[in-house]
Amino acid sequence: MTTTTANARMQAITIPEFGGAQVLRFAELDVPEPGPGQVSLDVTHAGANFAEVLYRRGVVDVPLPFVPGIEVAGRIRALGPGVEGLRAGQPVVALTIVDSGGYAEVAVTSADLVAPLDDVRLAPALAAALPSNSTTALLVLDRIARIEPGESVLVHAAAGGVGSQLGQAARLLGAGRVVGTVGSAAKLDVARGFGYDEVVLRERLAETGEFDIAVDMIGGGARLASLDRLAPLGRLVVMGNASGAEDVGIPANELWFSNKTVSGFNLAAFAAAHPAQTGRALRRAVAAAARGDLRVQVETVPWDRVADVHRRLETGATTGKIVLEIGR
Repeated sequence: MTTTTANARMQAITIPEFGGAQVLRFAELDVPEPGPGQVSLDVTHAGANFAEVLYRRGVVDVPLPFVPGIEVAGRIRALGPGVEGLRAGQPVVALTIVDSGGYAEVAVTSADLVAPLDDVRLAPALAAALPSNSTTALLVLDRIARIEPGESVLVHAAAGGVGSQLGQAARLLGAGRVVGTVGSAAKLDVARGFGYDEVVLRERLAETGEFDIAVDMIGGGARLASLDRLAPLGRLVVMGNASGAEDVGIPANELWFSNKTVSGFNLAAFAAAHPAQTGRALRRAVAAAARGDLRVQVETVPWDRVADVHRRLETGATTGKIVLEIGR
């Protein structure tokens, strides 16, 4: 089924120019129409992520003006040609990461990147907190690191959005020892509630022993320290550079001599290349959250406070997940 929204208008948060959080602006835009294989969504909640800070800063080359927002919850507004198994009015959660656009009253995404919520007891704000971080955690450990039962896992930024999910996902996938690091003492207790056997300050990483898998979204010195902590046949997954540090070189001869592996993961690129596989991971995350196997600490904030949210995200002054309430 396809419906038309010709001449309809909506409110959205836009990036009209690259810069600090103050550049974010509300704008009235045309309501987007779903194309073949797509759906449009009436958005009620949108997750706030560091990725959107990178868009705003211009680290990621996007056309301006740009509507950020990589994950949403709401109801299906319209179905594009060829979409089956979904219906207008259906409550859903979705990744909008490929083309972005989630900071808006209406967003469009691939039908493959949608998870129905009809029979799932999840509040919309909680559901909106799952698509990016929880899906990433499952894909990173299962698909990229190829975790085996009983293996040990090291996770940086353990109190953050994706870090809070990686510890729990590791448990869900059968990990043995799971250790997290944080950048400040204030985050130690928060991180301990997310499935970790032990949480330490990042400066104490050398005291934690060896690991089969390390996941680094910090960069800089933490990246090289993580490589050093890998056991033989260990795997380092690189998925961010939150520190803003200069890139570090990975000594290839060390990988050769020590049987270590370094991989990268970017959810946007993965979702664009493998939407069906990403969608399956998203639906798996939703089911796990509904069972209580994945816990998300959610803070809900009105979308007119988005600039404050961005400032907190880029200074590391957050734990868990912030979700924007979308509405006039």
